[in-house]
Amino acid sequence: MRILHTSDWHLGRSFHREGLLDAQAGFVDHLIETVEAEEVDLVVVSGDVYDRALPPVDAVELADETFARLAASRASVIVTSGNHDSHIRLGFNARLADAAGIHLRTRWQDVGTPVLLEDDHGPVAVHGLPYLEPDAVRAAWGLPSRTHEAALTAAMSRVRADLEARPGARSVVMAHAFVAGEPDAAASMASDSERDISVGGLQIAPTALFKDVDYAALGHLHGRQTLSETIRYSGSPLAYSFSEARHTKGSWLVELGKEGVDRVDFVPAPVPRRLATLRGRIDDLLTEPRHAEAEDAWLQVTLTDAQRPVHAMERLRSRFPHTLLLSFEPEGAPRSRGPVMPHVDGRSDLDVALGFVAEVRTLEATTEETLLLQLACDSCRTDEDADTPAQVEVAG
Repeated sequence: MRILHTSDWHLGRSFHREGLLDAQAGFVDHLIETVEAEEVDLVVVSGDVYDRALPPVDAVELADETFARLAASRASVIVTSGNHDSHIRLGFNARLADAAGIHLRTRWQDVGTPVLLEDDHGPVAVHGLPYLEPDAVRAAWGLPSRTHEAALTAAMSRVRADLEARPGARSVVMAHAFVAGEPDAAASMASDSERDISVGGLQIAPTALFKDVDYAALGHLHGRQTLSETIRYSGSPLAYSFSEARHTKGSWLVELGKEGVDRVDFVPAPVPRRLATLRGRIDDLLTEPRHAEAEDAWLQVTLTDAQRPVHAMERLRSRFPHTLLLSFEPEGAPRSRGPVMPHVDGRSDLDVALGFVAEVRTLEATTEETLLLQLACDSCRTDEDADTPAQVEVAG
């Protein structure tokens, strides 16, 4: 059996206000092409189909089109809900979808009941575990603690009970969680675009929970990870933060043989626009030829000029039109001591505003800027001679 493992589509998500729906549709085209070209028998989507519980209409339309195209393909499909999904909305019409070969597994009540498939070597039991919020299952499952490890341990006990009743069946488990061999590994595995799922400060579940299944298809982390030969994260198909600039996005193609996993290959996804980061003085960034390769990239720029350049974003976009993030860290400047309460007593509104400009920009306002700030302060000042509502009422 050939399995294509993907996750974390986050349909409807934007990238620093840049729409990604066309790029996500491009990934869907790539997914369907891969299913046919690689003769995939099963596609598993391990959670976070959508970016939020109430997705925008165009994201729902893309998901509907995607599932319809997959239903018409050669592959069976199993989809679980992630922490970004509404399990109710994603799981709507699940029983009807089953008949089309699209198996939606979003309810904790169904944990332990697999989707059963067959290949030349016999049965394959696929257990799709939705994202398990510990508080949602704690009472029903009698969890000893309010942690993801406790929730997944209880879920896997139900999976193992089912597998014990199916001797000879090979097993695939899908789970949406933060799984790591050691808690200290979490920092190097995570990306800025992942939502924190900590409960009581604890979010990590051990890889040992999945050691005795033939393949564990994990979702939640946006970078591909190989925790063992049979326990993997596919990562997201697109980059959703600049912390993922060096990621290679795609899906795992898993060959499940008679005795378990025979082979695993990574299938890279198309890159609609690459990500890059630049750091330096603005004049150097705008003139140095070595930065030419960043001209077509989505860009995060950190300026190190001694003083904040005027119209920095406009100037950068003259060469790098896809600059999205801009920060300022002047070379040699002392580290920020954190928020400081300004002294405003006895100072005019204009003086406070001018002080703010000088503090933030390390450069005093120009004459034109001072006049503009004066106009803004004057327009916000109430007319001290105007009658108050109480005075008008008494006078009447």
